[in-house]
Amino acid sequence: MAGEPQADCLFCKIVKGEVPATVVRETETTVAFRDINPQAPVHVLVIPKVHYPDAGSLAAAEPSVAADVLREAAEVALQENGDKGFRIVFNTGAGAGQTVFHTHAHVLGGRGFNWPPG
Repeated sequence: MAGEPQADCLFCKIVKGEVPATVVRETETTVAFRDINPQAPVHVLVIPKVHYPDAGSLAAAEPSVAADVLREAAEVALQENGDKGFRIVFNTGAGAGQTVFHTHAHVLGGRGFNWPPG
């Protein structure tokens, strides 16, 4: 059922404390932890504690939790990167590089980024 933990989801297991992660922030609705394969000096994932496969489905079902994810992404960026700027990325679908199908925001910083991303 949408929003419910999934037994085979890596991020649901992190939320439950079954899989270790380097947590940098946690709220009632979100967990933020360091990416195990960082693509920038600052690379933190912010996830909702509820399970939805992507940002669009989370926003449609629980917009306040989607807002929490964005708010925490900004807080993580400030905590980890100061006021130097940051990028938030939501990959949606395998074709866009999503490998864990639990909504997550990549917070990236600590280096310059080109546009368009690629």
